[in-house]
Amino acid sequence: MNTQLLLIQVFNGLVNGAFYALLSLGLAVIFGMLRIVNFMHGALYMLGAFTAFALGQAFGLGFWPALILAPLIVGALGMVLERTLLSRLYGLEPSYNLLLTFGLTLLTQDLVKQVMLSQFAVSSAPYTTPDILTGVVNLGFVVFPKYRLFVIALTLVICAVVWFVIEKTRVGAIIRASTENPGVTRAFGIDVSKWVTGVFGVGVGLAGLAGVLAAPIYSVEPYMGAELIITTFAVVVIGGLGSILGSVVTGFAVGVLAAVGAAVYPPIANTLVFILMALVLLVRPSGLFGLPEGAR
Repeated sequence: MNTQLLLIQVFNGLVNGAFYALLSLGLAVIFGMLRIVNFMHGALYMLGAFTAFALGQAFGLGFWPALILAPLIVGALGMVLERTLLSRLYGLEPSYNLLLTFGLTLLTQDLVKQVMLSQFAVSSAPYTTPDILTGVVNLGFVVFPKYRLFVIALTLVICAVVWFVIEKTRVGAIIRASTENPGVTRAFGIDVSKWVTGVFGVGVGLAGLAGVLAAPIYSVEPYMGAELIITTFAVVVIGGLGSILGSVVTGFAVGVLAAVGAAVYPPIANTLVFILMALVLLVRPSGLFGLPEGAR
């Protein structure tokens, strides 16, 4: 494999890593506060892509309005689901949340499939790249599609903003306090339940944002998040459950590792991330950036 091909694979890995980072970041935010393993995250990623497509078909909205509206719509749906369904399971065994979100995943995928077939007469559909981001950029050492570079750059900005808000602002302090000691937080007059709903909405909104960004690269179809979510869970485990930094760093690292591994030895591409997860768990069960449960 020559150097140029290797660099192309690295950049392709960074693009895939951007989607892993956004999805695992949303999972980390949700798990950090609610201790919920949201199996529906992949379906919400798909729903972000489908919402962008539907807004274009129904109202003629292009990529840029959809990039804002679709995550907001998905986030609002997430808050409704948290208030009406998930909140009823708090305090019960985690398996109840897992079964509920798995059932919602199947329901969402089937509903989107039926809508696409009945309203748009397609089972999958392409999504147009905005004109300003078409073409390629010559980086000197490699030529790479402009849109994919945009995905990498925007993801880095979004991840940095989320990390800053969680770690350096009063909002982040309230979120962390609600996570660590909700009883004391309520004693200061803070409505923890509203913060829980808001955090869940932000987490699923990030999944919706990833879906919109993925739409011009992959076809919009009901099962586009089914395989991606399995790898995303592996990324979250490797980085450390609830770790913002771990989710972002590991997301990009796994994307690059999988892309380079696929070029060097294709048969191992689909299992490489799980081999890495097993090795990390053997050495550090809490993940690369996670804290032991008793230290949280």
